Amino acid sequence: MLNFVEIQLVTIAPGNLMDLQPILEDGLVLLRPLEDADFDSLYAVAKDPLIWAQHPAPRYLPDIFADYFKESIASGGALVIIDKSSGQVIGSSRYKLTPDADNAVEIGWSFLSRNYWGGMYNRSVKELMIAHAFTFVDHIVFHIGEKNMRSQKAVEKIGGIRTTEPEFGHLINKSDGNVTYLISKEYWKKGLSR
Repeated sequence: MLNFVEIQLVTIAPGNLMDLQPILEDGLVLLRPLEDADFDSLYAVAKDPLIWAQHPAPRYLPDIFADYFKESIASGGALVIIDKSSGQVIGSSRYKLTPDADNAVEIGWSFLSRNYWGGMYNRSVKELMIAHAFTFVDHIVFHIGEKNMRSQKAVEKIGGIRTTEPEFGHLINKSDGNVTYLISKEYWKKGLSR
């Protein structure tokens, strides 16, 4: 049974509100707002060092994961991922408003149990999140570590295009060590990448 969760609606553009913690589901997964009570079951997934092998922070360590979890709860955009067939927590993802862009949202901080790697579950999660976001915005942004080839390839599989184009300069993460991927609603609806 799901607990009552306060819905956070955020203004994206004038008159356009986005729920950053929706309940989303398909035949494979259920995504719901992350709750304090999810700590143990999510850490059971996150304590696998191989999940974080290409990530700069060793989130498999208890103290580092605890900080990450607190930040996720405080973000107001974190979702827990549940395998519908088993009812088990298998990972997490998050929405974040994009600074300086009222028509874009970032999807990130995603991880899945290694038992669910290989595309089908990641694709399902991202398609649910993207479809929800495109009800409110025109662009989805992914900021990925430059050395995190696994995440870059996963985003490319769902249609993300690495971008450095000046017209999207306001969406590009300017920090060292990151690359920016973009999916635009116009191309998504046509089944094309962008």
